[in-house]
Amino acid sequence: MNLDLDRVNAELGKDTDGLLDWALGLGKRVVTTSNFAPYAAVLLHMVSQRRPETPVLWIDAGYATPATYRVADEIVERLKLNLVVYQPRRSRAHREAVEGAPPGLDEPERLARFTQEVKLEPFERAVRELQPEVWLTALRAESTAERAAMQPVSLGRNGLLKVTPLLHWSSKQMYEYLQQHGLPNNFDYYDPTKIEGHRECGLHTAV
Repeated sequence: MNLDLDRVNAELGKDTDGLLDWALGLGKRVVTTSNFAPYAAVLLHMVSQRRPETPVLWIDAGYATPATYRVADEIVERLKLNLVVYQPRRSRAHREAVEGAPPGLDEPERLARFTQEVKLEPFERAVRELQPEVWLTALRAESTAERAAMQPVSLGRNGLLKVTPLLHWSSKQMYEYLQQHGLPNNFDYYDPTKIEGHRECGLHTAV
C-alpha cells in the first residue's frame, strides 16, 4: 500500500470524520475490531453510519463479564452490525480444566502463552481468513503509555493499515457522544490478558 502516512497523519490525524472517510474511501477491504469495552459503541456507530456492512471482528476469549456480553448483544442489535466472532481453539472450560485459572502478572511466561492462545492466535487466524487491508480500531492515547506514542495511521508488521480515528479523544468526548446518540455503555469490563487497565493486552504491540 503506497501511501504517504506522514502526510495523512499531519493533515487528518485529529480530524475523526475526515480520517474515517479517508480510510473507508481507499477502496480496500476494511475490518473494525471491538472488545465491547467502555465506549465501544462510539466507533461502531460512526462506522455503521458510513458503511453498515463493514465486518466487526470480536476476539471473544470467553472471559468477558456478563454485562459485557449483554451490552455487546444490545449494540449489535441496535446498530445492525455485521459481527464476526473468533474464539480460541480451546474453550475456557477445557483450558481451565487442564491449566487452571488464567495467570497473573507474577507469571509472565504463562501469561504470554495465555495471551497468544486466547487473543493473538484467533486474531491472526481472522486476518488470514478475512484478509482485511485496513484495520479500524478504537484505541485512545489516554488509555496506556504505548497508545499515547502511537500515530493515528500506521502500518503494522502484518501489513495491515491500522487507523485509529479516536486516538485523541478524551473520555469526556466519548461519554458525550454516547449521550448525544443514545448509545449503550458498560464499565463492568475485564480483560484477563491485560489484568490491569493501564497495561497492553499484546494485540496492538504484536501486530
